[in-house]
Amino acid sequence: MKIITVGDIDKFTELIPPKPSKKNKKIIESIIADVKKNGDSAVIKYEKKFGGVIKGSLKVSKREIKDSYSKVTKEQINAIKIAKKRLTKTELAVKNKLKDFVIKTDGVIIKKLFFPLSSVGCYVPGGSARYPSSLVMSVVPAKIAGVKRIVVVSPPNKQGTIDPLTLVTADICGVDEIYKIGGAQAIAALSYGTNSIMLVDKIVGPGNVFVSTAKSLVSEDVSIDMIAGPTELGIIADSTANPELISSDLISQAEHSVDTFCFVLTTSEKVAKNIIKSLKQKIRNIKRKEIVQKSLEKNGFVAVCKSENEIIQLANKLAPEHLEIITKKPKSFASKIRTAGLVLLGENTPSAASDYLLGSNHILPTNGFGKVRGSLSVLDFMKLGTEVESSKLALRKISKYMNALCSSEGLPNHYEAVRSRLK
Repeated sequence: MKIITVGDIDKFTELIPPKPSKKNKKIIESIIADVKKNGDSAVIKYEKKFGGVIKGSLKVSKREIKDSYSKVTKEQINAIKIAKKRLTKTELAVKNKLKDFVIKTDGVIIKKLFFPLSSVGCYVPGGSARYPSSLVMSVVPAKIAGVKRIVVVSPPNKQGTIDPLTLVTADICGVDEIYKIGGAQAIAALSYGTNSIMLVDKIVGPGNVFVSTAKSLVSEDVSIDMIAGPTELGIIADSTANPELISSDLISQAEHSVDTFCFVLTTSEKVAKNIIKSLKQKIRNIKRKEIVQKSLEKNGFVAVCKSENEIIQLANKLAPEHLEIITKKPKSFASKIRTAGLVLLGENTPSAASDYLLGSNHILPTNGFGKVRGSLSVLDFMKLGTEVESSKLALRKISKYMNALCSSEGLPNHYEAVRSRLK
């Protein structure tokens, strides 16, 4: 992980973040086109090509789900239930704010209504790690919203099965269908449907570069939540910050994948050097060492800034998925941050904890999308509907203004549609 002295902020933010691979994009486009055309056979082909094992049906059976309970511990089940309970409390609080309401203006009645989407597909990553927690984060708000059909896709392991705790979590959270597929081929299957998998109205969930790129590419045909992955962690640290805690947090997020983007912003050269020193010592003996080391060497940095104001500017431009603020007065910094997906205040609020059990959602915007949205929530699974009813009196009141606007835009028949009702 390198130490960089910040000069021109605009140039820095343009050059530092990882750039998507054009080669990968072409590969993903071909996978999507193949699945769209050939359905299940293409899905199975790519699962095998990328190391997956397909045994029997793509769909997980009720028997498989039942058997998975014998392969997990009571403590793991309780942990999932606590994660579900805490997230449920948060999402219900949001849902309870969404009340239908009516606006009345001069004989016009506008009604705003909130109702759930019909179907969603939730991507749950697998591969080098397992993510039952991601299933909780996507399925719980969908259930609270009232989505009728919730589908989960997750990559099979080398034995051709999905991680048992993920299956148990799906059962606890009330998933309707689970399929043993992953990667770009899973996103394509959810988008266009196959003989085995009925398409969905929206796709949500985090994933690697292939999954995130695939979601972006299919977004012309199916709704998506956001680009959510690979993982990003930014940390703002002042001279009071503990370098040991910071290095632990960087390692915790870097272990997701070699594409993780982790960085620290500070005005203290001493803190920067101590963070690097701590990382070097810890990485020697950690699990998933190769992934962490490659991630931090490839994408990680500690930026030494001239001032706190420069730190704030840089943080808002980079718009990281997670932003920890480990400073003497974290709330002061937080009040000036507007673009992070999730802001974590103080040394006792690590991103690792928010990934599981703090009650916040860990499916968050990456790739700069924190500038326009926040975490996945019940809002992502609901549509705001509008009903309008107008009286003849209401049309009469707006008639001359309709005429003025329609004439200015060169659309006279719009006005005639109103005038004909006033004869």
